[in-house]
Amino acid sequence: MIAAVINALAILVGSLLGIALKGRIHDKYETSVFTALGIFTLLLGIGMAQEECNALYMVFSLVLGGLMGTWLGLEDRVLQMGEWIKNRLPGKIGEGPFAMGFLDATVLFCVGAMTIVGSFKAGIEGDYQLIMLKSVMDGSVAVLLAAVMGWGVAFSAVSVLIIQGALTLLSRWVAPYVDEAMISAVSAVGGCLIMMIGVNLLKLKKIKTANFVPALVLIILFQLADPFISSHIPW
Repeated sequence: MIAAVINALAILVGSLLGIALKGRIHDKYETSVFTALGIFTLLLGIGMAQEECNALYMVFSLVLGGLMGTWLGLEDRVLQMGEWIKNRLPGKIGEGPFAMGFLDATVLFCVGAMTIVGSFKAGIEGDYQLIMLKSVMDGSVAVLLAAVMGWGVAFSAVSVLIIQGALTLLSRWVAPYVDEAMISAVSAVGGCLIMMIGVNLLKLKKIKTANFVPALVLIILFQLADPFISSHIPW
């Protein structure tokens, strides 16, 4: 569990530094920061999306996941929750795109091979090296993200604490079902979601990223069912 705490603290510290800078960044410079962060996020997502994954599983996961998320209205629900939290925060803490900052940072920090593998290595082997590396990376990105999106990014530390903490605590039971192929598949689909965030940051198109989160569950189910599917369906 200490691995998740370290990562969450790194994001919190990075976010606080970014928030301290936010008031000092002139509006005309925010566009440059958004552009740089958007390009970085887009490239990060492209790199992850190239992980080895059955193309049909990926397509079906994204399409069906997007349909499910849209039907459930996940993005609207997350934004409503963010607004509810924002309206109960004192003073300037609730300023800025709180809900979007929380949502984008949560996806960015919680999706990827480093999250899964790092949590497993910490929980099973007591090896925190990968999580420490991830913490440094997440903290650095949090500085830039919080500088333009505010306190919502800081609150994503709670998501990291819950998600990575659960993976670390359950690692001994979950690890036997998670092989390299599944980690690559989850990273690939997660990379597509991160690409969506990059597109949003660059303001190329408004994509409701949260509506596609069910794709992460579906790709896991596809990977678990792969032995059965492969034996009955010739690709």
